[in-house]
Amino acid sequence: MSEKKVIAVLGATGAQGGGLARAILADSDGGFAVRAVTRDPSSEAAQALAALGAEVVAGDIDDEASLERAFAGAHGAYCVTFFWAHFNPDLEMAQAANMARAAKSAGVHHVIWSTLEDTRDFIPLEDDRMPTLGGRFKVPHYDAKGEANDSFTDAGVPVTFLQTSFYWENFIYFGMGPQRGEDGALSLTFPIGDGRIAGIAAADIGAAAYGIFKAGDTLIGATVSIAGEHLTGDQMAAAFSDQIGEKVTFNAVTPEAYRGFGFPGAEDLGNMFQFTTEFEDQYTGVRDIDATRRLHPGLQSFREWLAANGSAVPVP
Repeated sequence: MSEKKVIAVLGATGAQGGGLARAILADSDGGFAVRAVTRDPSSEAAQALAALGAEVVAGDIDDEASLERAFAGAHGAYCVTFFWAHFNPDLEMAQAANMARAAKSAGVHHVIWSTLEDTRDFIPLEDDRMPTLGGRFKVPHYDAKGEANDSFTDAGVPVTFLQTSFYWENFIYFGMGPQRGEDGALSLTFPIGDGRIAGIAAADIGAAAYGIFKAGDTLIGATVSIAGEHLTGDQMAAAFSDQIGEKVTFNAVTPEAYRGFGFPGAEDLGNMFQFTTEFEDQYTGVRDIDATRRLHPGLQSFREWLAANGSAVPVP
């Protein structure tokens, strides 16, 4: 049997990278091996991957030299950042540039960059439909990733741009699940009107990324946009109702109201939902569910994800 191709996975102890690492490790005959890159190889999450057969190495996305060492000899690399750890778009772009230069220096054959649209291509800064944030962004956590695409192309890295979707895990970890009002009733609140959200299970992002690596060179240079389902607020609320066993209604607020909720990132997310709703054809429409399923035949629907994970969603 020929030697397996090593995929260096950044964020291997997180949502997307963890999904990719586990997808590779579960496919013992797939011809790929995992090199989990983490700041702390001794962490419980890193050691769990090691127990499954991953090679675990130290690497820090703020340290280009450490990334070059972590990428050395790898066939592929999965590159991802986590904006919500610092809320700093400039830092995110610097981290992406570190990854791109390190991948080029290490001679990585195929990089996947987990990215999103630069919303300024659709809504210029002078467009007052939504506020400009930080002086030069509309949706900072989208725009920074979209702008960082150039770091990979400018470095001459063989890259696939993977445009992801709303994580359903946001219902577990970011307080976006059903909330109980003063009247005791449960509601799900988003500023999307009768529009649809393109959503996906975080693990399925990683599994779809594995499908891209398995496709060989055919998707190098391509932009691949993925989703598990396109759902209205009413559809998500109905699924929660069935899972919880209690009526959940959809509360459609305006983007202005959502931006004013005051939690960290509320303005960014309010703008994001406004963008995805006003440009549904260009955003949700390009996230092809059938194409995603071809990359990952085990793609979950929202109701399937809820059946497996709904008990972890905090419900007051």
